[in-house]
Amino acid sequence: MKHPKFPPLALPFILLSASFASTQVLSATSNDLPIVNVTADFRDAKVTEIPSSLTVISEQVIEQRSALHLEEILNLAPNVNYASGASRARFYQIRGIGERSQFVEPLNPSVGVIIDDMDFSGLGTAGTLLDVKQVEILRGPQGTRFGASALAGLINLKTADPSENFEGRVESSLSEYDSYSLGAVVSGPLTDALLYRFSAQQNLSDGYIENDYLNRDDTNNRDEQTLRGKLRWLASDVLTVDTNLFYVDVDNGYDGFSLDNTRHTLSDEPGHDHQESVAAGVKATYSGAQAFETQVLASASNTNMEYGYDEDWAYPAICAGQACDGWEYNSKDNYIRNRSVQTAEVRLVSTEDGKLFNGTTDWVAGIYYRHQDEDLEREYTYASQDYLSDYETSNMSVFSQLETHLTDQLTLTAGLRLEQHESDFSDNNLITFDRDEDLWGGRLALEYLLDADTMVYGLVSRGYKTGGVNNNPSLPNELRDYDTEHMLNYEVGSKFSLRDNSLHAQIALFYQQRDDVQVKQSTLVPNAGSSCPCEFIDYQANAAQGNNYGLELELLWQVSTNWQLDGSLGLLNTELKDFVNADGKDLDGREQAHAPAYQFSLGGQYFFTERLSARLEVEGKDKFYFSDNHDEQSDAYELWNANITYDAKDWQLALWGRNLTDEDYQVRGFGGFGNDPRKFYATEPYYQYGEPRIVGVRGSYSF
Repeated sequence: MKHPKFPPLALPFILLSASFASTQVLSATSNDLPIVNVTADFRDAKVTEIPSSLTVISEQVIEQRSALHLEEILNLAPNVNYASGASRARFYQIRGIGERSQFVEPLNPSVGVIIDDMDFSGLGTAGTLLDVKQVEILRGPQGTRFGASALAGLINLKTADPSENFEGRVESSLSEYDSYSLGAVVSGPLTDALLYRFSAQQNLSDGYIENDYLNRDDTNNRDEQTLRGKLRWLASDVLTVDTNLFYVDVDNGYDGFSLDNTRHTLSDEPGHDHQESVAAGVKATYSGAQAFETQVLASASNTNMEYGYDEDWAYPAICAGQACDGWEYNSKDNYIRNRSVQTAEVRLVSTEDGKLFNGTTDWVAGIYYRHQDEDLEREYTYASQDYLSDYETSNMSVFSQLETHLTDQLTLTAGLRLEQHESDFSDNNLITFDRDEDLWGGRLALEYLLDADTMVYGLVSRGYKTGGVNNNPSLPNELRDYDTEHMLNYEVGSKFSLRDNSLHAQIALFYQQRDDVQVKQSTLVPNAGSSCPCEFIDYQANAAQGNNYGLELELLWQVSTNWQLDGSLGLLNTELKDFVNADGKDLDGREQAHAPAYQFSLGGQYFFTERLSARLEVEGKDKFYFSDNHDEQSDAYELWNANITYDAKDWQLALWGRNLTDEDYQVRGFGGFGNDPRKFYATEPYYQYGEPRIVGVRGSYSF
């Protein structure tokens, strides 16, 4: 049995307990920390009242990092990782579970991504942070609340709501690599009954790659535009209607891999990573009934994605005049997807007067519907024709949850979700697939108040992720489909406040038992007329079982009116059981991919005056396997970040830096093959690196 390793900086966390991952901002006038509400569950609730492990990252922390995208803040949350392989992190892993890429195959996500009640699961490129009030990360299966899209957990982005009074803000940042952003927010009343909020942002950067063949430094560029609009209609004293509009246009380059494993590439036709999403959501809240509140939610989105790359990572004449002349190949791979998603949900949420069983039990009941249609066109150099496919899924669910206050100190929560899932797949290779299955998930939690400031809990929850089809025609029939995965999550923990509410902490221990674990595999096939067996075939398989267990600690301590400390620590041990990979290698007992054994952050902020503050933080994680199909691993790393801010109420100016020691760290990696004709395609690893040292300034003005 393998045991988690402790990071070099683990001792302070073990001594202190650990953190609410920078969830709040320091007050220069009070030692009393604010309580944060979580919006991702059926009811808004305080972090300290929810019997499960979660992290809330506030807009103040987002500002301190000058973060523009989810990938720039996720390391603050314990046991949360991401995979790049494109211009931005699109796929996320929680407690070692989650997808790492998508090419020709259809996928069902393990980690849900919700933006203002609109479903963007599997579309993490849309996770821009303009006007985001807080990011909520729920760890463990959310089988009652979200069903099949949240086997591993959920990332919920909540943007700011319309304000009753007029307000606005303009902000801008400028940093290295010709990077800058410009954004604006305005909010206020149109009439006494109609409030609005509108925000817009443009983010541009040359990126961190130099293409030596093309003599360009912008082949991995970023060009990201975000627009948000909100309307709140106070229709009556008992009816409120909220409308959300969201548009994101990502037009980024993709030139991330180098044959030399540096930030210098040789590709002659650099790739691209485009995503354009348009979404609208409506939530109507009616409180006219005495016993319950009625919530009706509906959303629709349409996303166009185009993801392509230079498959050989080189120019055609790379071997001219060398011994390898004639070994080179030249190909491109391009994926064009259109995804439309519609959701509808009706919830009945009990009021104080509607409690059951002599006023001891709050309740929620509802129905949910989701439909998704995804069309794919693949353009590939060595294919005789473009590949076309259509993947359609429908989910219908009913759910209910009871919260019974057995005593003043003891509360039992029981939730259940029943889901009927249908999927249909077809392509122009005459491969068809359909699945119709009944699924269920839920939770049972018991929480006990030791005193007004200390809660302990135990939790058992069940999640699921539907099976699917492997659509590559070169695969044998026995690999054509894979089964649904189920998981039982066992968790115990505590949330408490100490030192007159100047210290908040939460601790969680968890054990997850996975059955029919969905594991991504890949194999290589020769390309016609090429000396390189360079075409990947990705497919999903099932391992019999897997175990994931570990520890999550979070701490926020306001030491004085001038000084705050915060941090987080995640320890994780993962194993595959009874699994042989595509190469015939027995992986029984091996760690799962993208599951570092430790992950931590530690930060401090100090106010020199009421207006001038400085923050220094370090974050890091252990090495991890890039895939379950080969043995290549990332390096362990630590990154140092800093921020100096002058806040004059109406305007703010900050100097910031990330990765100050210019650490090279990998965010994606491949192994088990060779792609360099100069080495006659000798097998070697290839890496995509994360952000290098970057320093910039940020300014904002509020009115």
